[in-house]
Amino acid sequence: MTAIGVMGGTFDPIHFGHLRAAEEVLQGFGLERVIFVPSGMPPHKPHSEVTSSEHRYLMAKLATADHPRFEVSPIEIQREGPSYTLDTLRELKQTICKDKALYFITGLDAILEIHTWNGYKQIFDLADFIAVTRPGYSVEAFLTLEKSLGPDCFSKVHPFPVTLLAIASRDIRRRVRDGESIRYLVPEPVRLYVEEQGLYSATADETR
Repeated sequence: MTAIGVMGGTFDPIHFGHLRAAEEVLQGFGLERVIFVPSGMPPHKPHSEVTSSEHRYLMAKLATADHPRFEVSPIEIQREGPSYTLDTLRELKQTICKDKALYFITGLDAILEIHTWNGYKQIFDLADFIAVTRPGYSVEAFLTLEKSLGPDCFSKVHPFPVTLLAIASRDIRRRVRDGESIRYLVPEPVRLYVEEQGLYSATADETR
C-alpha cells in the first residue's frame, strides 16, 4: 500500500525548516507525496494571534509550487470551528486517501504532549506518526511515551532525525516587525508575498 505524509501546522509563515523536514521524511519513508494542511482555527492559540487562514494557505501554496510531490490542502481552513487532527485525518481517509496509509508528520515535542490532543487514541487508528527529531534529542523522553500511550499506539510512533535548521515562524515574524531581513529563511515567493501584503509589520499587528 502506498503511503502519504500529512504535515499540519499554522505555517505562520511556512519556512525552510518545514520544507526541509518534509523533504527528508518524503525520501526516508518512500512516501508518494506530502500534503501540507494549514490549520484553520488552532485550538491551542488565540484566534487573534494567528494570521488569516487565507494568507497562510497562499504562502504554503507559493512555498511548495515547484515541488511535484508536495501539495497543500484547504480542508481545515474550509471547516468551521477548531481545527483538530482527528477530524482532518478522518476527512482525508474518506476522500483523497481512501486506499493509502497515512503518516502524520510533526515534531517530537508535540508527540510528547499528544495525550492533550482531541481524541488522540482514535488518531492512531487512522495514521502512524513520524516524530521529527533534532540531533541529540532525548531518547529517554521518547521512551516515556510507551508508558503513557501503551505498546500498540507506541509502535506507531516513528522517531526520525532531520537536518537541524534553527528557523522558527515566531522569529520570522519578529524580524519583519523589527525591519530585519527574512531572506533565505523562507522561499523567495513567500518573502515577496509577506512584503507585498504587509504581513507581520508593527502596523499589521495593530490592525489584525
